[in-house]
Amino acid sequence: MDAILDVIMQAENAADPAAELRKLSDIDVPSSYQGMVVRAEETAMFDGLPTREKDPRKALHLQEVPTPELGPGEALIAVMASAVNYNTVWTSIFEPMSTFGFLKRYGNSSPLAKRHDLPYHVVGSDAAGVVLQVGVGVSKWKAGDQVVAHCLSVELEDAAGHDDTMLDPQQRIWGFETNFGGLAQLAIVKANQLMPKPGHLTWEEAASPGLVNSTAYRQLVSHNGANMKQGDVVLIWGASGGLGSYATQMALNGGAIPVCVVSSQDKADLCRAMGAELVIDRAAEGYKFWADEHNQDPSEWKRFGARIRELTGGEDPDIVFEHPGRETFGASVFVAKKGGTIVTCASTSGYEHQYDNRYLWMSLKRIIGSHFANYREAWEANRLIDLGQIHPTLSKSFPLAETGQAAYEVHRNTHQGKVGVLCLAPQEGLGVRNPQKRAQHLSAIKRFSGV
Repeated sequence: MDAILDVIMQAENAADPAAELRKLSDIDVPSSYQGMVVRAEETAMFDGLPTREKDPRKALHLQEVPTPELGPGEALIAVMASAVNYNTVWTSIFEPMSTFGFLKRYGNSSPLAKRHDLPYHVVGSDAAGVVLQVGVGVSKWKAGDQVVAHCLSVELEDAAGHDDTMLDPQQRIWGFETNFGGLAQLAIVKANQLMPKPGHLTWEEAASPGLVNSTAYRQLVSHNGANMKQGDVVLIWGASGGLGSYATQMALNGGAIPVCVVSSQDKADLCRAMGAELVIDRAAEGYKFWADEHNQDPSEWKRFGARIRELTGGEDPDIVFEHPGRETFGASVFVAKKGGTIVTCASTSGYEHQYDNRYLWMSLKRIIGSHFANYREAWEANRLIDLGQIHPTLSKSFPLAETGQAAYEVHRNTHQGKVGVLCLAPQEGLGVRNPQKRAQHLSAIKRFSGV
């Protein structure tokens, strides 16, 4: 591993970093590497505990693991940096189920996929790094390419996947439903997960948008999602968080009018720093959409809707960007305008949604389910990052060994934006290949890094 890192570090100050990185093709791949894992033998460790008391730090372990065989159409990458997503939290607390069931089912699908069915799961669904090797049939990428990885793993052997790969029966989320994820020194990806790393970003900045930026793009912008247009009023829950901060940027960048919902004054300030003018601090304003564990309070929906109209000059949301789930879904359906759209993913507060169907059916509203993004959508979302129209919302980074703490902060919602993880990168600030572009966007990068 030292030889790989030496070459990558030599590229930092080289006149031609790309030429320096091509030397990686001459270096033998290590037989093992360090990865952040959960273990099958520990899947019952949190049984009986409430979700909030399940501690990712107890389940995530930094472990030396064998380097897997590289298959056709795949690439092995040296991971310089990664990031924590909510799926890493779910994996680490074995909720709503253990991910080892995903690995077993995938392992049963083919002899090559059997590699993934192991008593440990290397997690992580984001990565920025350098290609080390490519498998048979890969022609677009080669050793030394600086890349980011999106997390859609798909076999593309079924006709259903060729219109929209998210509809492929064998679609999986890399690092969550597959093994050998990005919170590690090395990672295995499909070649069609790779995208060019934006040259003006550091490794940790480039790693942080992948999953959430692409998810927000499909959910809000794509014709597969809400198909947002200029002038749309967009209600964004958790607008300063890992997913919501990208939705807020896309609304602003696309000419829409975001109404940002947050849970503290600090988070409200961060939304305003992003350029949003309409912000609701639901904690300060005391919204309680559930009267008790089993019953919602429609009067709070009405109070919330009135507050939105107060901010917008009398307009209801054309689009509700929904991801908290159980806690907020009833309110989301109620406040959407007649003929409006509620587009939903994730459900971080619970999967069992309840709403009053009269407000959906009689007002001709639509609920759209959205899940990550296809390759085209991920590529377009990454292009917006590369153009400097959308910026990483990386608030802090941890070393690989402290991934458990990073996941804990995401689990307890004490973070802002994305939380990064340095894998092979020995320090923050490395990996910038286009300093002129970075200087052009530096004020925005700094502003959004506070998110």
